[in-house]
Amino acid sequence: MKLNWSLQRTLAKVNYQIHTDAIKENLIPTEITKQQASSVYASEADLLNVALFGMTAKEWRDSNPDKKGNIRDYAVIEQLVVLSNMESINALLIQQG
Repeated sequence: MKLNWSLQRTLAKVNYQIHTDAIKENLIPTEITKQQASSVYASEADLLNVALFGMTAKEWRDSNPDKKGNIRDYAVIEQLVVLSNMESINALLIQQG
């Protein structure tokens, strides 16, 4: 089961890269600062986090100050499967405008 979780977490990370690439290519204007761009990335990630986990990454960190990593590191395998699919679909929707 641990191996399955690790494989699925890796897949979610790969899809995250696809997702961030779509954001970079389609939603980030060249004339904004890195801090502003970071806000766009975080907003898109939190859109998925709220849909799946019911909270943003910051809300999770604030609620779990003793835990290392992020909300996705504590997801169960079913959540990781859904997350991977959501990242792929959102990347496609971003690319389609």
